[in-house]
Amino acid sequence: MSEPSATIYCANHPSVETSLRCNKCEKPICAKCAVLTPTGYRCKECVREQQKIFETALWYDYLLIFVVVAVLAYFGSLIAARIGFFTILLAPFAGGVIAEAARLVTRRRRSKKLFLLAAIAAIVGCLPVGLTFLTNFILLGFIYQLIYAVFMTSTMYYRLAGIKIG
Repeated sequence: MSEPSATIYCANHPSVETSLRCNKCEKPICAKCAVLTPTGYRCKECVREQQKIFETALWYDYLLIFVVVAVLAYFGSLIAARIGFFTILLAPFAGGVIAEAARLVTRRRRSKKLFLLAAIAAIVGCLPVGLTFLTNFILLGFIYQLIYAVFMTSTMYYRLAGIKIG
């Protein structure tokens, strides 16, 4: 005869019965607490601990990336103002160049917040030229600036973000 196994409860939800354990720390977890990873189910704490490995940015990387991205985005928006329709082709290229410049100045250090800050800096860099068109009521120029800002920023963000952290 087999001996009945003891009932275990989720470490985070003591009233929920479970038969699932974290494959790293062996903590009992319920379906709400379980995170499916390529190697099996893990608790949220172990997943968060693993993600911290990818957070390598130093404090000055935030300042560097903001300045570099904003300045390059500004110069790109000046070029986009001159080429009009061809902004559609320039913007993704500019986003890739800006992403590589950002990687270079941060020496490829990573942080989820660093990439978000880069996206904000890209928009800030596009604002002066875009607002100039808007205040002078040059609608077509403003639309091209908007296209440049959206395409360049999205390309730059996804080039920098690479793998998903969270």
